[in-house]
Amino acid sequence: MTEITALLSDPAAWAALVTLVVMEVVLGIDNLIFISILSNKLPPEHRQRVRRIGISLALVMRLGLLSMIAWIVSLTAPVFTIMDNAFSWKDMILIAGGLFLLWKATKEIHHSVDHSKSDDMLDKDKADVVISNVGSAIFQIILLDLVFSIDSILTAVGMTDHLPIMVVAVLVAVAVMLLAADPLANFINENPTVVMLALGFLLMIGMVLIAEGFGAHVPKGYIYTAMAFSAAVEGLNMFSRRAQAKKAAAAEARLAGLNKAETAEPGV
Repeated sequence: MTEITALLSDPAAWAALVTLVVMEVVLGIDNLIFISILSNKLPPEHRQRVRRIGISLALVMRLGLLSMIAWIVSLTAPVFTIMDNAFSWKDMILIAGGLFLLWKATKEIHHSVDHSKSDDMLDKDKADVVISNVGSAIFQIILLDLVFSIDSILTAVGMTDHLPIMVVAVLVAVAVMLLAADPLANFINENPTVVMLALGFLLMIGMVLIAEGFGAHVPKGYIYTAMAFSAAVEGLNMFSRRAQAKKAAAAEARLAGLNKAETAEPGV
């Protein structure tokens, strides 16, 4: 209790908290994009429940890992060396998670391009395997939750030594994920081009995880700046398409009005 009181009166602790909250929220975007894309492949009545379960599991994993900080920090210790490159458990987890993201995103892109019938367990048109679909979705979410949770906690450990600050930052980040989950998933589901953009983000995130697993540090600022720029360009494209659609609808309405007037004129 004394430690918490001291932290509340320490401006440096507040600055660390704000910085860490922002970092955790940004890191949670990757997790949320994956959960949104995966849940959107399920029947509508199951999507919100699966998103809630996935985000709740992310919270449980993050808090569980925070309770084992000493073990988490030990994951960065080298386990073996290949060609003068040392690999830790963290590196292997990042590489495995990156490969999984590459495989999943590539598979989803192929499914989006080729609309032929597939054997994918998450094919939402197969009503007879809904239970298996939900189970499969949750299992895949757990795998990625683990990868993103370890990355998130190691980031927190690297930014502050105070456990209460880490816990508050994680709680705030997960609360933001819960609030943004449904709007983001619905937005992605209603805009097919955004789905492809999000899958492209997942490919990039997978490559970054693999690169970091092999010891190549990629500044997060570059990654998220590229994602923000791509999202802004796609936003402009969406506004352009909507404006063109409104113009086309207005032209059709005017043409229909003229045709109606011409048809009614002989009887006047």
